[in-house]
Amino acid sequence: MSYTFDELKGVDAMMPPFTTPDSADIRAKDTVDVGNLTDGINRLIGDGVQVISTMSGSGEGWNMLWEEFKTQARVALEVVNKRIPLFIGVTAANPRETVAKMEYVREIGGEGVLLGLPYYHALSIPNVIQFYGQIADLFPDLSISLYHNPVEFKVHIPVSAYAEFVKHPNIVAQKDSHRNPLEFLRLQDIIKGKIAHFVNAPQLYPYYDMGASGCWSFDIFMGPWPVLRAYQASVDGDNETVKTIIKEISGRGGSGGARRDPLLQEGGSGRTPQEIAGYIKPGPARPPHFEQHVGDERAAKFAEAWLKLCDKYRADVEAWRAAHEAPSAVRS
Repeated sequence: MSYTFDELKGVDAMMPPFTTPDSADIRAKDTVDVGNLTDGINRLIGDGVQVISTMSGSGEGWNMLWEEFKTQARVALEVVNKRIPLFIGVTAANPRETVAKMEYVREIGGEGVLLGLPYYHALSIPNVIQFYGQIADLFPDLSISLYHNPVEFKVHIPVSAYAEFVKHPNIVAQKDSHRNPLEFLRLQDIIKGKIAHFVNAPQLYPYYDMGASGCWSFDIFMGPWPVLRAYQASVDGDNETVKTIIKEISGRGGSGGARRDPLLQEGGSGRTPQEIAGYIKPGPARPPHFEQHVGDERAAKFAEAWLKLCDKYRADVEAWRAAHEAPSAVRS
Protein backbone atom coordinates (compact mmCIF):
# COMPACT_ATOMS: atom_id res chain seq x y z
CA MET A 1 0.00 0.00 0.00
CA SER A 2 1.35 3.40 -0.97
CA TYR A 3 -0.78 6.14 0.64
CA THR A 4 -1.92 6.21 4.23
CA PHE A 5 -5.20 7.53 5.58
CA ASP A 6 -3.45 10.34 7.47
CA GLU A 7 -1.93 11.94 4.38
CA LEU A 8 -5.16 11.91 2.38
CA LYS A 9 -6.88 15.16 3.25
CA GLY A 10 -7.57 18.59 1.85
CA VAL A 11 -8.70 19.40 -1.68
CA ASP A 12 -8.67 16.72 -4.37
CA ALA A 13 -8.44 18.34 -7.82
CA MET A 14 -10.38 16.34 -10.41
CA MET A 15 -8.29 16.95 -13.49
CA PRO A 16 -9.73 17.91 -16.88
CA PRO A 17 -8.59 15.94 -19.95
CA PHE A 18 -5.98 18.45 -21.23
CA THR A 19 -6.62 17.71 -24.89
CA THR A 20 -4.92 18.82 -28.09
CA PRO A 21 -6.65 21.32 -30.42
CA ASP A 22 -7.69 18.55 -32.83
CA SER A 23 -9.25 16.34 -30.16
CA ALA A 24 -12.81 17.08 -31.29
CA ASP A 25 -12.04 15.27 -34.56
CA ILE A 26 -13.42 11.73 -34.44
CA ARG A 27 -10.32 10.57 -36.34
CA ALA A 28 -7.81 11.99 -33.85
CA LYS A 29 -5.57 9.43 -32.16
CA ASP A 30 -3.03 11.26 -29.99
CA THR A 31 -5.02 13.87 -28.08
CA VAL A 32 -3.22 14.41 -24.77
CA ASP A 33 -1.59 17.86 -24.65
CA VAL A 34 1.49 17.05 -22.59
CA GLY A 35 2.59 20.68 -22.25
CA ASN A 36 -0.74 21.94 -20.93
CA LEU A 37 -1.08 18.89 -18.69
CA THR A 38 2.34 19.61 -17.20
CA ASP A 39 1.62 23.29 -16.69
CA GLY A 40 -1.77 22.61 -15.11
CA ILE A 41 -0.43 20.11 -12.58
CA ASN A 42 2.50 22.30 -11.61
CA ARG A 43 0.28 25.33 -11.13
CA LEU A 44 -2.23 23.46 -8.93
CA ILE A 45 0.47 22.00 -6.72
CA GLY A 46 2.23 25.34 -6.44
CA ASP A 47 -1.00 27.02 -5.37
CA GLY A 48 -1.66 24.52 -2.61
CA VAL A 49 -3.87 21.65 -3.80
CA GLN A 50 -3.25 18.58 -1.64
CA VAL A 51 -4.38 15.70 -3.93
CA ILE A 52 -4.81 15.25 -7.68
CA SER A 53 -7.02 12.68 -9.43
CA THR A 54 -6.90 12.05 -13.16
CA MET A 55 -9.25 10.55 -15.73
CA SER A 56 -12.51 10.68 -13.82
CA GLY A 57 -15.71 11.48 -15.73
CA SER A 58 -14.80 15.15 -16.13
CA GLY A 59 -11.28 14.04 -17.08
CA GLU A 60 -12.67 11.83 -19.86
CA GLY A 61 -11.07 8.65 -18.59
CA TRP A 62 -13.93 6.80 -20.31
CA ASN A 63 -13.11 8.44 -23.64
CA MET A 64 -9.43 7.72 -24.25
CA LEU A 65 -7.55 5.31 -26.46
CA TRP A 66 -5.10 2.95 -24.75
CA GLU A 67 -2.02 4.92 -25.80
CA GLU A 68 -3.64 8.14 -24.63
CA PHE A 69 -4.33 6.59 -21.24
CA LYS A 70 -0.69 5.55 -20.96
CA THR A 71 0.53 9.01 -21.95
CA GLN A 72 -1.61 10.81 -19.42
CA ALA A 73 -0.82 8.36 -16.62
CA ARG A 74 2.92 8.49 -17.26
CA VAL A 75 3.16 12.27 -17.65
CA ALA A 76 0.99 12.97 -14.61
CA LEU A 77 3.13 10.65 -12.50
CA GLU A 78 6.36 12.24 -13.71
CA VAL A 79 5.15 15.80 -13.15
CA VAL A 80 3.62 15.24 -9.70
CA ASN A 81 6.88 13.51 -8.75
CA LYS A 82 5.66 12.39 -5.31
CA ARG A 83 5.01 15.96 -4.16
CA ILE A 84 1.40 15.12 -3.28
CA PRO A 85 -0.78 12.00 -3.58
CA LEU A 86 -1.86 11.21 -7.14
CA PHE A 87 -4.75 8.90 -8.03
CA ILE A 88 -4.75 7.78 -11.66
CA GLY A 89 -8.21 7.01 -13.02
CA VAL A 90 -8.56 3.39 -14.17
CA THR A 91 -12.33 2.98 -14.46
CA ALA A 92 -13.42 0.94 -17.48
CA ALA A 93 -16.53 -0.68 -18.89
CA ASN A 94 -15.11 -4.11 -18.11
CA PRO A 95 -12.91 -5.39 -15.26
CA ARG A 96 -10.24 -6.85 -17.54
CA GLU A 97 -9.49 -3.41 -18.94
CA THR A 98 -9.31 -2.05 -15.39
CA VAL A 99 -6.78 -4.76 -14.54
CA ALA A 100 -4.71 -3.87 -17.61
CA LYS A 101 -4.73 -0.21 -16.65
CA MET A 102 -3.71 -0.98 -13.08
CA GLU A 103 -0.91 -3.24 -14.28
CA TYR A 104 0.41 -0.31 -16.30
CA VAL A 105 0.10 2.09 -13.36
CA ARG A 106 2.11 -0.34 -11.23
CA GLU A 107 4.66 -0.83 -14.02
CA ILE A 108 5.43 2.90 -14.22
CA GLY A 109 5.66 3.33 -10.44
CA GLY A 110 2.22 4.74 -9.67
CA GLU A 111 0.98 4.59 -6.12
CA GLY A 112 -2.77 5.24 -6.28
CA VAL A 113 -5.75 4.70 -8.56
CA LEU A 114 -9.24 6.21 -8.78
CA LEU A 115 -11.53 3.25 -9.40
CA GLY A 116 -15.18 3.31 -10.39
CA LEU A 117 -17.42 0.37 -11.21
CA PRO A 118 -17.82 -1.27 -14.61
CA TYR A 119 -20.65 0.78 -16.03
CA TYR A 120 -22.31 -0.94 -18.98
CA HIS A 121 -24.62 -3.00 -16.79
CA ALA A 122 -25.57 -2.11 -13.23
CA LEU A 123 -23.89 -4.48 -10.78
CA SER A 124 -25.67 -6.12 -7.88
CA ILE A 125 -24.34 -5.15 -4.46
CA PRO A 126 -22.67 -8.57 -3.98
CA ASN A 127 -20.97 -8.04 -7.35
CA VAL A 128 -19.84 -4.56 -6.27
CA ILE A 129 -18.28 -5.99 -3.11
CA GLN A 130 -16.65 -8.81 -5.08
CA PHE A 131 -15.30 -6.44 -7.74
CA TYR A 132 -13.62 -4.05 -5.33
CA GLY A 133 -12.38 -6.87 -3.12
CA GLN A 134 -10.87 -8.85 -5.97
CA ILE A 135 -9.17 -5.79 -7.46
CA ALA A 136 -7.80 -4.78 -4.05
CA ASP A 137 -6.39 -8.27 -3.50
CA LEU A 138 -4.79 -8.33 -6.97
CA PHE A 139 -3.00 -5.03 -6.36
CA PRO A 140 -2.12 -4.83 -2.64
CA ASP A 141 0.70 -2.39 -3.44
CA LEU A 142 -1.63 0.19 -5.02
CA SER A 143 -3.81 2.50 -2.94
CA ILE A 144 -7.40 2.61 -4.16
CA SER A 145 -9.77 5.57 -4.06
CA LEU A 146 -13.36 4.39 -4.56
CA TYR A 147 -15.14 6.47 -7.19
CA HIS A 148 -18.75 6.51 -6.00
CA ASN A 149 -20.97 7.96 -8.71
CA PRO A 150 -24.44 6.37 -8.84
CA VAL A 151 -25.38 8.49 -11.85
CA GLU A 152 -22.59 7.15 -14.05
CA PHE A 153 -22.20 3.65 -12.60
CA LYS A 154 -25.91 2.97 -11.92
CA VAL A 155 -25.33 1.75 -8.35
CA HIS A 156 -25.67 3.53 -5.02
CA ILE A 157 -23.25 1.66 -2.78
CA PRO A 158 -24.94 1.08 0.60
CA VAL A 159 -23.26 1.72 3.92
CA SER A 160 -23.29 -2.00 4.70
CA ALA A 161 -20.85 -2.71 1.84
CA TYR A 162 -18.13 -0.69 3.54
CA ALA A 163 -17.85 -3.25 6.31
CA GLU A 164 -16.33 -5.44 3.59
CA PHE A 165 -14.27 -2.70 1.95
CA VAL A 166 -12.41 -1.82 5.16
CA LYS A 167 -11.09 -5.37 5.31
CA HIS A 168 -8.78 -4.37 2.45
CA PRO A 169 -6.12 -1.98 3.83
CA ASN A 170 -5.29 -0.59 0.38
CA ILE A 171 -8.81 0.83 -0.05
CA VAL A 172 -7.88 4.17 1.50
CA ALA A 173 -10.11 6.89 0.04
CA GLN A 174 -13.43 7.66 -1.60
CA LYS A 175 -14.66 10.36 -3.98
CA ASP A 176 -18.33 10.85 -3.15
CA SER A 177 -21.22 13.31 -3.21
CA HIS A 178 -24.28 11.10 -2.93
CA ARG A 179 -24.92 10.73 0.81
CA ASN A 180 -27.56 12.32 2.99
CA PRO A 181 -26.39 13.37 6.48
CA LEU A 182 -27.72 10.33 8.33
CA GLU A 183 -26.17 7.93 5.82
CA PHE A 184 -22.92 9.88 6.01
CA LEU A 185 -22.81 9.54 9.81
CA ARG A 186 -23.45 5.81 9.63
CA LEU A 187 -20.74 5.46 7.03
CA GLN A 188 -18.23 7.26 9.24
CA ASP A 189 -18.87 4.71 11.99
CA ILE A 190 -17.37 2.11 9.64
CA ILE A 191 -14.66 3.95 7.68
CA LYS A 192 -13.31 6.43 10.25
CA GLY A 193 -9.52 6.22 10.35
CA LYS A 194 -9.46 3.81 7.41
CA ILE A 195 -11.01 5.40 4.31
CA ALA A 196 -10.57 9.12 3.66
CA HIS A 197 -13.89 10.55 2.49
CA PHE A 198 -13.77 13.39 -0.05
CA VAL A 199 -17.12 15.12 -0.61
CA ASN A 200 -18.06 17.68 -3.23
CA ALA A 201 -16.81 21.16 -2.33
CA PRO A 202 -20.30 22.59 -1.60
CA GLN A 203 -20.75 19.81 0.97
CA LEU A 204 -17.79 20.81 3.16
CA TYR A 205 -20.37 22.17 5.56
CA PRO A 206 -21.60 20.20 7.41
CA TYR A 207 -19.76 17.09 6.26
CA TYR A 208 -16.27 18.16 7.32
CA ASP A 209 -17.46 18.47 10.92
CA MET A 210 -19.09 15.05 10.53
CA GLY A 211 -15.87 13.34 9.48
CA ALA A 212 -15.02 14.18 5.86
CA SER A 213 -11.30 14.36 5.11
CA GLY A 214 -11.71 17.08 2.53
CA CYS A 215 -13.43 17.77 -0.75
CA TRP A 216 -13.07 17.28 -4.48
CA SER A 217 -13.63 19.83 -7.22
CA PHE A 218 -13.27 20.24 -10.96
CA ASP A 219 -14.26 23.92 -10.79
CA ILE A 220 -10.92 24.40 -9.05
CA PHE A 221 -9.23 24.40 -12.45
CA MET A 222 -10.60 27.91 -13.00
CA GLY A 223 -8.52 28.95 -10.00
CA PRO A 224 -8.26 27.08 -6.67
CA TRP A 225 -8.63 29.84 -4.11
CA PRO A 226 -12.38 29.73 -3.27
CA VAL A 227 -12.25 25.97 -2.66
CA LEU A 228 -8.94 26.08 -0.82
CA ARG A 229 -10.26 28.84 1.42
CA ALA A 230 -13.40 26.82 2.18
CA TYR A 231 -11.25 23.86 3.21
CA GLN A 232 -8.97 26.04 5.35
CA ALA A 233 -11.96 27.57 7.11
CA SER A 234 -13.32 24.07 7.72
CA VAL A 235 -10.06 23.10 9.40
CA ASP A 236 -10.27 26.21 11.57
CA GLY A 237 -13.89 25.53 12.52
CA ASP A 238 -14.93 28.80 10.87
CA ASN A 239 -18.24 27.51 9.59
CA GLU A 240 -19.63 30.94 8.79
CA THR A 241 -16.89 31.47 6.21
CA VAL A 242 -17.44 27.96 4.84
CA LYS A 243 -21.17 28.57 4.46
CA THR A 244 -20.55 31.91 2.75
CA ILE A 245 -18.21 30.33 0.20
CA ILE A 246 -20.57 27.41 -0.41
CA LYS A 247 -23.34 29.85 -1.26
CA GLU A 248 -21.01 31.80 -3.52
CA ILE A 249 -19.68 28.85 -5.49
CA SER A 250 -23.08 27.16 -5.72
CA GLY A 251 -25.03 30.29 -6.61
CA ARG A 252 -22.75 31.46 -9.40
CA GLY A 253 -22.89 28.47 -11.67
CA GLY A 254 -20.95 25.98 -9.55
CA SER A 255 -21.88 22.32 -9.49
CA GLY A 256 -23.45 22.35 -6.03
CA GLY A 257 -23.28 18.57 -5.91
CA ALA A 258 -25.49 18.13 -8.98
CA ARG A 259 -24.68 17.39 -12.59
CA ARG A 260 -23.64 20.49 -14.50
CA ASP A 261 -25.49 22.01 -17.40
CA PRO A 262 -23.84 20.37 -20.46
CA LEU A 263 -23.46 23.79 -22.01
CA LEU A 264 -21.15 24.67 -19.14
CA GLN A 265 -19.46 21.31 -18.90
CA GLU A 266 -18.79 19.99 -22.39
CA GLY A 267 -16.17 21.47 -24.67
CA GLY A 268 -17.02 20.46 -28.24
CA SER A 269 -16.75 23.54 -30.41
CA GLY A 270 -17.83 25.85 -27.62
CA ARG A 271 -15.74 27.29 -24.81
CA THR A 272 -15.80 25.95 -21.28
CA PRO A 273 -15.57 28.11 -18.15
CA GLN A 274 -12.13 26.60 -17.48
CA GLU A 275 -10.90 27.75 -20.87
CA ILE A 276 -12.39 31.21 -20.47
CA ALA A 277 -11.00 31.66 -16.95
CA GLY A 278 -7.50 31.08 -18.28
CA TYR A 279 -5.98 29.44 -15.20
CA ILE A 280 -5.22 26.36 -17.31
CA LYS A 281 -5.63 25.29 -20.94
CA PRO A 282 -7.96 22.28 -20.80
CA GLY A 283 -8.51 21.81 -24.53
CA PRO A 284 -11.76 20.86 -26.29
CA ALA A 285 -13.83 17.81 -25.40
CA ARG A 286 -13.43 14.67 -27.44
CA PRO A 287 -16.38 13.24 -29.42
CA PRO A 288 -19.27 12.53 -29.03
CA HIS A 289 -19.65 16.23 -28.21
CA PHE A 290 -19.87 17.38 -31.83
CA GLU A 291 -22.52 20.06 -31.60
CA GLN A 292 -21.87 23.77 -31.92
CA HIS A 293 -22.71 24.99 -28.44
CA VAL A 294 -24.57 28.16 -27.68
CA GLY A 295 -23.43 28.30 -24.07
CA ASP A 296 -20.48 30.66 -24.40
CA GLU A 297 -22.34 33.56 -22.76
CA ARG A 298 -23.33 31.48 -19.74
CA ALA A 299 -19.87 29.95 -19.55
CA ALA A 300 -18.32 33.41 -19.62
CA LYS A 301 -20.55 34.64 -16.80
CA PHE A 302 -19.67 31.60 -14.73
CA ALA A 303 -15.94 32.12 -15.31
CA GLU A 304 -16.18 35.84 -14.56
CA ALA A 305 -17.96 35.19 -11.27
CA TRP A 306 -15.43 32.53 -10.27
CA LEU A 307 -12.49 34.80 -11.03
CA LYS A 308 -13.97 37.44 -8.72
CA LEU A 309 -14.04 34.84 -5.95
CA CYS A 310 -10.42 33.99 -6.72
CA ASP A 311 -9.49 37.64 -6.26
CA LYS A 312 -11.50 37.76 -3.04
CA TYR A 313 -9.90 34.75 -1.38
CA ARG A 314 -6.39 34.40 -2.80
CA ALA A 315 -4.63 36.56 -0.21
CA ASP A 316 -6.39 34.76 2.65
CA VAL A 317 -5.39 31.37 1.24
CA GLU A 318 -1.77 32.36 0.88
CA ALA A 319 -1.62 33.87 4.37
CA TRP A 320 -3.11 30.70 5.87
CA ARG A 321 -0.62 28.52 4.01
CA ALA A 322 2.28 30.62 5.21
CA ALA A 323 1.12 30.22 8.81
CA HIS A 324 0.19 26.53 8.70
CA GLU A 325 2.15 24.64 6.07
CA ALA A 326 5.75 23.52 6.06
CA PRO A 327 7.73 23.98 2.83
CA SER A 328 6.71 21.40 0.25
CA ALA A 329 8.88 18.35 -0.02
CA VAL A 330 9.02 15.25 -2.18
CA ARG A 331 7.47 12.21 -0.54
CA SER A 332 9.91 9.41 0.17
